[in-house]
Amino acid sequence: QVQLVESGGGLVQPGGSLRLSCAASGFTFSIYGMRWYRQTPGKERELVAGITSSGISTIYVDSVKGRFTISRENTKNRVYLQMDSLKPEDTAVYFCKATAMAYWGQGTQVTVSS
Repeated sequence: QVQLVESGGGLVQPGGSLRLSCAASGFTFSIYGMRWYRQTPGKERELVAGITSSGISTIYVDSVKGRFTISRENTKNRVYLQMDSLKPEDTAVYFCKATAMAYWGQGTQVTVSS
C-alpha cells in the first residue's frame, strides 16, 4: 500500500525557515521522481518543486526559486523541502507526490505570520 507522510510544517515568522519531510513507503521510491505541491483554501493545488529519481535534476516554481531547495535520500525513502526566507504568501498545506502516481499524503500545514 502506497503511503506518503508529510511532516515538518508549523508556524514561522516571515523570513524564517522550515524543513519539510516526506516519508514514502509501498513502492520503489528510488525509481520515481518526486514533487512537492501546496494548496490554499479555494485554490488549486500548485506544483512547488520537483526532483528526478536520481536527485540530479530539480525544478521550481518561479515564486520559490532561490528560497526553496528540494532534495531526497533514496536510502531512507524520503524527500525534503528546505524552505528559507519564508513569506506570508507561502502559507499553505504542503503535499508530496510521486510522479505518475495518483496517491497523496495528508499534507502538512505551513503558516508564515508575525
